[in-house]
Amino acid sequence: MQSEHIVKSFDDDLNRLDNIIAEMGGLAEHQLANSIDAMVERNEDLAEQVIASDTRIDSLEAEVVDLAIAMLALRQPMADDLRVVITALRTAAIVERIGDYAKNIAKRTVAMSQTPRMGRQVQHMIQDVLDAYVKRDADKAEDVREADAEVDTLHTSLFREILTYMMEDPRVITSCTHLLFVAKNIERIGDHATNIAENVYFLVHGYMPAEKRQKDDESSFLVVEKTRDSESDTEDT
Repeated sequence: MQSEHIVKSFDDDLNRLDNIIAEMGGLAEHQLANSIDAMVERNEDLAEQVIASDTRIDSLEAEVVDLAIAMLALRQPMADDLRVVITALRTAAIVERIGDYAKNIAKRTVAMSQTPRMGRQVQHMIQDVLDAYVKRDADKAEDVREADAEVDTLHTSLFREILTYMMEDPRVITSCTHLLFVAKNIERIGDHATNIAENVYFLVHGYMPAEKRQKDDESSFLVVEKTRDSESDTEDT
């Protein structure tokens, strides 16, 4: 009877971990959607709501850490159960960072232009990867990993375009700098969604994906030079 109680209690803890991750994911997804809407609509009030709501995600991450540590210390889980606890810890930390990036986007709402396509793409990645986590769907997780390449390409293109604007008109440097930060935050959220996808793959299969993640973000190596006799720009990567 005691053994059955222990097993039931442990199962309850495992379910609680999943529920907290799901709540965190829902909040982070909502934060990202609101931060993008605030950016597009230049809605400062909505941006402030995003910034304020980040504390809830932080507290939920702390709850995951506390529960996971207690489970590791008291239950000493093995094999599949241990993977569940480890994956929950990893995923909670990543979702917390997603919330931080969404908050950073909201902070720069006033000075930024629109980057809806890139933001919506990443929003769909968050939705899909959290669904993959809940359903233990490794194939859907792989789709998220592949979708990150498009986000990287969009980021590189946007980065190149913004640098060109800044070179052509120094008066826009301040606003464009804010937009660069926003684009980078969105790109990093996509990376974190991909990290969760890899965690889901590990949870299902017991090992990380063998194929190296495709990275198409070239913004770190991009140099834009303006020619003397023309308004056209050349890029050296």
